[in-house]
Formats: sequence, structure tokens, C-alpha cells
Amino acid sequence: MPKGKGSIILKKLGTLLGVIVIVFILVYLGVTFTSGWGKTPTQVSLAEADKKLEKFYADVNPQVVPPVKGQIDLDPVDIAATLPDIAKFPVSVNNASDNFIEIFSSTEKSGTGVDGWLNEVAAEFNKAGVAVNGKPASVKIRNIASGTAADYITSGKYIPDAYTPSNELWGEMVKAKGIKAEMVTNHLVGNVPGVVISKAKYDALVAKYGSITVKTVTDAISNGDLAMGYTDPFASSTGLNFLLASLNTFDSENLLGEKAVQSFEKFQANVPFIASTTIQMRDAAKTGALDAFVLEYQTYVNAADLKGGYVFTPFGARHDSPLYALGDIPQAKLDIVKKFAEFVAQDKYQKMAVDKGFNGLADYKSDLPQLDGSLITSAQKVWKEKKNGGAPIAAVFVADISGSMNGAPLNKLKESLIRGQKFLGRDNSIGFVSYSSKVAINLPIAKFDTNQQSLFVGTVNSLQAGGGTATFNAVVVALKMLKTEMAAHPNVRPLIFVLSDGETNEGYSLGKVEDLIKAYKIPIYTVGYNANIKALQSISSLNEAASINADTDDVVYKLGNLFNVQM
Repeated sequence: MPKGKGSIILKKLGTLLGVIVIVFILVYLGVTFTSGWGKTPTQVSLAEADKKLEKFYADVNPQVVPPVKGQIDLDPVDIAATLPDIAKFPVSVNNASDNFIEIFSSTEKSGTGVDGWLNEVAAEFNKAGVAVNGKPASVKIRNIASGTAADYITSGKYIPDAYTPSNELWGEMVKAKGIKAEMVTNHLVGNVPGVVISKAKYDALVAKYGSITVKTVTDAISNGDLAMGYTDPFASSTGLNFLLASLNTFDSENLLGEKAVQSFEKFQANVPFIASTTIQMRDAAKTGALDAFVLEYQTYVNAADLKGGYVFTPFGARHDSPLYALGDIPQAKLDIVKKFAEFVAQDKYQKMAVDKGFNGLADYKSDLPQLDGSLITSAQKVWKEKKNGGAPIAAVFVADISGSMNGAPLNKLKESLIRGQKFLGRDNSIGFVSYSSKVAINLPIAKFDTNQQSLFVGTVNSLQAGGGTATFNAVVVALKMLKTEMAAHPNVRPLIFVLSDGETNEGYSLGKVEDLIKAYKIPIYTVGYNANIKALQSISSLNEAASINADTDDVVYKLGNLFNVQM
């Protein structure tokens, strides 16, 4: 071949190869840059999260432990047995004489600062030397939430002389449980429950629905126009009030009829979550996860962070702090209850209440009819059965069995799970993971029937402590289990419960897995046993879950409440 032609051919080949390389690069870049087109950022991040989860899970390489059966207890929950000693709840005012009564008081009026109105009045009463039967009378105030107080009273665990919950609903339930409760006054101090809605969302709802009422709120939630949270109706006065007010909007003739229950289930399917505490709700609102939440007016007017940015709409029964004398109270003690009610009603103390945010919205009239205590209790049961909006729960329990849990912490963890598992709904699915330096899958996710319950109890009883603490390795395993479960059953609502002392010294860090937790949006509820609570709170806060500081006195009761709300 002539030299000139060979050179031309080589040049042409070089040019062709160059074109091929350029085309390849352009195609590669085109695929890379357009791979996310048509997908939301969430979808893209989920795809990345899936790859990362698979890698982390393979690295952790959990051991699958053969499950062990245990003996289950089919007796119903014994509330009295789960309640801690009453000393757990502080006396906020001590009696000043031997001639005294003890009063259980709701926390918004027997706390500190703006929440300490009743304490200040009680202290004045004790100084006043009010005589009953010729002797100076005094009062002892115990600060305890209305629902928790009702549990002590109705279970017989501890019955004080008098009881002032936030509203009359609790008094009706106490009476329905066979406890004698004489209303001495229906009003110690004025307060009103309400829905607090962000100003922007409030304006949008007004434009679409007109004036805001409980009915327009429930309609907006049912239609997906409002993300709202409320508190546990077994423990919270405002949460209980909202449950009943909602049922009343669905069918005012029959709150527990088929129409009301079906409407509630549809409504509940659009409620993002039930909060264990008001603080949890407010934190969720701050992050933008909620447009609205329930709150008492006295708290609302004292909250600087809510002023200007939120609108308060009252609902339900008033929260006027009725006062009841309980049981077969001796006449001398009943007289003290009555004297105290008269003392509190004086203008001086009612004006003091105004300064602390009480007695506002005095013209508001209850839009909830008078309800029998047994009906209120039945409404709570409906809530328990229907609160998941037709979506069953799939939960994985992640138990710390590292060396630092040895002794009292692990014993209490076992006790709380064995007793608390009675609150887990049978329609839900449960799995179990334990961890120290290594991670073990003790119980694959399955419906919590009698067989799974037996395996759960056997698994918990078999736990032994030792080794390091690889908390986030175990969280990775739980995420993988739930991801698989959601692929098989897309309608389930996933949850993780981490039970630990909060210290992590091996394996992945929170920083390594934080984006995974956020991507899957699976709430992680943490329960601390003699724990580093801040470390656990940092996990729960990622997806608006609660963190419980469960010391050795009240962990069983707290865990039972958590399961009751979330499961």
C-alpha cells in the first residue's frame, strides 16, 4: 500500500475512534444527568437509600436466631399493677395542719410559673386559718395529669379525697367505673380547648370551607387539606375532648354508630400521628410536619412562639376544672372541700388566674352534649380499634443487650416488654432484634397472633447482656426488615422501638445512618433505661417520634401508654 494512502486511512480511523469516544461520553453523561428526570427528589433519594441500606445490611450481617416460645398470660391488663408508687407524682403544696384533704390536680394549674395558679391559691388557703369543725383546715395538692389520675382512682391503686381534672369528661368516666364522685363545683377556673392552626393554612381553609369549626377541621383532615395532630385520648384531656367532638360531628345522634365510626376511620387515615405529649406536637409543627394541633387556651396565650403565627379555634367541652369529692369521704373532709371551693371562687384569686392566662374566652359555650361516662369509655375503645385508619402496624422492637444493660436495666426492659406486650394490637405485625457488638434477628416480622405472642415472650425472657453497643447497626437491620415487609404489604404503617441506655460505642454512628432514617420516614420511638436521654432524643426527633425516660419506677406504665397510642 502506498505510504500516503496508509496515512490517510490511519487519520480516518483516528477520527472515527474519536467520534465514537465522544458519542459514548455524551450518551453516558446523558444517561447520568437524565436518570432522575420525571422522578421527585424523594424518589431519587429513596433509590440511593435502598442501595446504601443493602450495603450497610450486608456489612452488619445479622445472625438469625431460632425463636423460643414462652408462656403467655391471657389475663387482661391490670392497670393498677402497671402504675408506679404515687410518690412518683410530686406534692406541689403540702398540708399545713392535720385537718386536711388531698386533691389530685391537673398539671396546667398545679405546676410552676403560669401553670402554678392552684398552688398559689392553695398556699393562701393554708395560711388563712379557715376553720372546719373548730380546727384549722388545709389542703394538699398533688400534681398529676387528668388521665393518669383517673387510672389511679378507678383502679383503686390510690384514691385521694378530691379530684380536679381539666374537664368533666374524666369525672363522668370515674363515676361510670363505680367510684362515688360528688361534684362540689363545676368551675374552679376557666379554660377552653382549641385547634391551633398556622395563619397561612387557616386563611386557606377559610377560603375553601368558610368559617372554621370542628366540622370544617375534620372535613379538611378527611379530604387531605390539613395535616393535624392530637394527643392520646386515654391520657390527655384535650385529646379526649377532640376525639368526642370529632365523633359528634360525624353523627350527633349516635357518636358510636356505624356512620360515625366509618367517618372517623376515614378521617384518622389522614392524621399524620397521635402525639404522646403536647411538646411532641408543637415540635412537629415547628418543623413543618403539622399545620395544626390541639392545645388549651391558657397554654396558647402564654406561648410566645405561637403568637401572630397561629389562630386558635375553640371546640368541645369547656375545661373549667370541676372539683369532685371522692368515695365515702367523711363529712369533716367534705366540708373542707366545700370551703376550699368557696375560697378559690373569690375575685382576688380569679383575677390572679387571668394573669396566668385562665378565664379567657368566657363566652364560649360547649358544643358537645352531656355524655355518659360509659359512652366516653366506649369512644376510647373505638379510637383504639380504628385509630390506624385501616392501616395495620408493622413494628420492630430493637433491644439493647450490651454489657452496660446488665442487671437492673435489662431486668426492667424485660419486665416492661412482657407486661407491655398486652397493649399490642392483634391486627398488627411484630418483629424483634437484639444487639450488643453483634446484631441478631430474634423474631422475623409476623402477625401478632397467639403464636407470635408466645415467641415474643420467649424471646424477651431469653435475652442476656454482654458486649459492646452497636445501636445503629441494629437500626439498619430493623429498617431492612420493615422495607421488606412494606414491599410485601404496602398498606402497613412501619414503626421502630429502640430500648436502650442510649450509649453507642461500636458500629455505625447516627451521622452515618441519619439520611436513611429520614429517607424512609419511619418513626423511631426510643425508651431509655437509666439512659443518656439526649442521645435517644436525637434519634426520635428525626421523624417526629417520642422519647421516653423510663426509670425503674414507671417504665411499665409509660411503655404501656406508648404502645396504647402507637399500636
